Amino acid sequence: MLDLRPVADCEYDVLALGEVMLRLDPGEGRIRTARRFEVWEGGGEYNVARALSAVFGLRAGVLTALVDNEIGRLIENLVRAGGVDTSLIRWVDFDGIGRRARNGINFTERGHGVRPALGVSDRAGTPVSALAPGDVDWDDLFGRRGVRWLHTGGVFAGLSESSAAVADEALTAARRHGTVISYDTNYRPSLWADRGGPDGARAVNTALAAHADVVVGNPGDFTPDPDAAASPPRAAGGTEDLRTVDPAAFAVQAAALAARMPALRVLATTIRTVHSASDNDWQAIAWSADAGVHLSTARDHLAVLDRVGGGDGFAAGLAYGLATGESLASAVELGAAHGALAMSTPGDNSMATLAEVQALAAGTSRRAQR
Repeated sequence: MLDLRPVADCEYDVLALGEVMLRLDPGEGRIRTARRFEVWEGGGEYNVARALSAVFGLRAGVLTALVDNEIGRLIENLVRAGGVDTSLIRWVDFDGIGRRARNGINFTERGHGVRPALGVSDRAGTPVSALAPGDVDWDDLFGRRGVRWLHTGGVFAGLSESSAAVADEALTAARRHGTVISYDTNYRPSLWADRGGPDGARAVNTALAAHADVVVGNPGDFTPDPDAAASPPRAAGGTEDLRTVDPAAFAVQAAALAARMPALRVLATTIRTVHSASDNDWQAIAWSADAGVHLSTARDHLAVLDRVGGGDGFAAGLAYGLATGESLASAVELGAAHGALAMSTPGDNSMATLAEVQALAAGTSRRAQR
């Protein structure tokens, strides 16, 4: 379905372009009453590369920027622990108080029952949001060094006007060198509040996703045809109501989107009905012109420990399936299974094993392993 560059010609199987933040997690408690936090690293694009390394065994790297202080080095160590190469991190000098640049921090409550998950970000003025076109030699990276798969998305593009321009530059170069591209629209209202809101996000997503072979999102994430009604962008974590997704309609909309985006080979998204923070219905859907529409196994009333990273887990499993030559049906099952497992553990990132993902995708993992 996708033609990837030979392994021997590339240093990286997958490269993520995006921000990596330090997540501070109060566990079962609240941010406002916490006396201690557990730390994780995370980021919408980075989470995919980390899973493809730690869970799926691929050679992964991340291109990001961090302030060179103790917080930045902590994030670097966490990235290394996930098996992701850190040599492409661009380091910015610390001015002593973070006036010029500071590392992003994300306080995240997992939520439980009737109390929803809550994220409070402190990410303005991060060095990755200040990356500018021309800062990275993309032709050297994608050409001489070689990258088989590039993943980025709407979180990175939403950081600033500059980051959207950098994403366009990177995607253009990746396509020039034959790198497969995936793009996750991942709409975050906080990032677009002063940049045009949903319409601003749609305009940027439409321009950037036009470069991509694989898009994780739904037709409502893009500027509609003049005669089509606009639907809400897909929030981080997927379409929010299982009952609104009609596979036949999705196929028609995906084909229409592909007509506007000639590079598009696969469109996929997660489907989530939220009964409570810890009780979600979970499924995924994917389309390609050759394979048509495939729905994953429906997991009704999935027990959720930490929903953050479920959508990124889906994107990682889908990418792994497609990169290794699986059918679209198999790839969407791997993605949905991995996303479900990612939500069964704390933190942004997956703690699953490949064997667990494959077993759940095949429907054989419910019995206790002894």
